[in-house]
Parts: sequence; C-alpha cells; structure tokens
Amino acid sequence: MNLAARWSMAGLALLAAGAHAAEPVKVGSKIDTEGSLLGNIILQVLDSHGVKTVNKVQLGTTPVVRGAITAGELDIYPEYTGNGAFFFKDEKDAAWKNAQQGYEKVKKLDAEKNHLVWLTPAPANNTWTIAVRKDLAEKNKLTSLDDLSAYLKKGGEFKLAASAEFIERSDALPAFEKAYGFKLEQPQLLSLAGGDTAVTIKAAAQQTSGVNAAMAYGTDGPVAALGLQTLSDPKGVQPIYAPTPVVREAVLKAYPELDAWLKPVFASLDEKTLQQLNASIAVEGLDAKKVAADYLKQKGFVK
Repeated sequence: MNLAARWSMAGLALLAAGAHAAEPVKVGSKIDTEGSLLGNIILQVLDSHGVKTVNKVQLGTTPVVRGAITAGELDIYPEYTGNGAFFFKDEKDAAWKNAQQGYEKVKKLDAEKNHLVWLTPAPANNTWTIAVRKDLAEKNKLTSLDDLSAYLKKGGEFKLAASAEFIERSDALPAFEKAYGFKLEQPQLLSLAGGDTAVTIKAAAQQTSGVNAAMAYGTDGPVAALGLQTLSDPKGVQPIYAPTPVVREAVLKAYPELDAWLKPVFASLDEKTLQQLNASIAVEGLDAKKVAADYLKQKGFVK
C-alpha cells in the first residue's frame, strides 16, 4: 500500500472513530412519575456535559424498557435493584432484601449476561409499603409495621385501600401479615381496581369508606403531600428497590465519565427528596422536565 493510500485509510479510521464517539446517547425511562423524573435528570446531566442525546423518556413499562436496552435500542435508563430478582428468576435469594448485596448481585449478573453496567444507586427504596394517615400515626405512635401489628392486636380501627394484587400476592400483604403477626379481615380491606398507588393514597387521604391506610411505594410523592406517613419494614419483608442508572457497556466505554457525572446526583436522591420531587409532578401537576431542571440547578449539578 502506498503512502497516500495509507494516509487516506488512517483518515477514514479517524473519521469512523469520530462518528462513533458522536453517536447520540438514547436515554429512556419507564412510564410512571418517578421514571419521568429520573429519566429527565439523566438526560439533562448528559446534555449539560455536551453529550448528544435522544429523548426516549417514559418509553413504556418495565418489560418494554428492559427489552429496548438489551436489544441496543436504548443506551441508559433508571432501574431498580430489587427487579434483579425477577430479571434473573432468583426471587428466593435473601440478598435482594439487603441494599448493598442486592446491588452487587444485580450488577454482577447484568454485566455477565447482558453487558449492562449498574452505576451508583440512590439511597432510597421504592418498595411496596403501607402508609397510614398522619393523624392516626401521631395519635398511636405508628412508625413501623411492628407498631401497626401491636395497634391491630389491641383492636385499633384500621381499613386499608389496596389493589387486589397487593392483597392477594404472597410476597405483598400476606408476607407482611406473616412476618409481623397480624391478619386483616375482609371489612378492613377496600380493594381498588388496578395497581395505581395514587388512587389508594387518595382514598386514605379522603377517608373513602372509612379508609385510613393505603398500599404505597416508598418514594411515592402523594404520600407526604396528602398527609400520610409510610411505615418502615424493620424485618425487611420486601426486596429493596434502589433507583440506579443502568448503561450499556459499549456506551460507558465511549463516555467513561458517565458514572462520575451521575454519582453525586443519584447520591443526593434519598427517599424524602424523591417523595418531594415526585409530589411536584403527581400532586402539583408540574412538568417532570422542569422539576428535574430546577432540582439540578438548585443543587449546583448543572449551571
């Protein structure tokens, strides 16, 4: 090969490398409130560092988003550590109920099997829980499911709004009842169609049909906003669902600073912060994009 040809080949190689580096990063999320919040946070952090992005926030349900990233149609999205139990059909392992162990396990499995990298998780847990009205909690000193069990054994008034799935699924309410030694009878339950916690929380806030408690998620925005308080699960009945950015290995190689950019942001997203940000969207009706932008600016993560 002559010198000119060699130079042109080198030029083509450089162009190809440049084209690869400039490929936009496809940022996605699940369709729910917190998905839109976290997806927008990731998108805006990347944008602030001059990374070209494609907005695929609120792409769909967990199977849709998961299918998209494993197929390479998505590059990064927020996922929950506890879902590793279901992704890898490993629900019985106690590791999922420990924040650090669950994170290490899903990180290892996803890297080996799918070339997906779990970055730094948020110190929050978006797991199934029971939330009670604040007046009930304060009057009876209810802060945990242990406290609730003691209250119920004394014959305390209680009515829970929940989905049929939460009431019937062996790893949901029945698991709480078994671990904490209480049993809710039919008159103490209001089964509401669908799995939307916004509906169950609203029922407790409005005391619909005498309801004073609701099925909720740990980081649900409406909980605090509508005057409810989540009860802690000291026995760790539920897996821990810590929100974490998940990125394709090839994309992390092209943008190795991704973890350093997102780490302080996700480290700042504790349960209370997520509840407040989610409430701005779900209760006050603010746009997720604006809520994400305001938070990032206020904390100094973006200029």
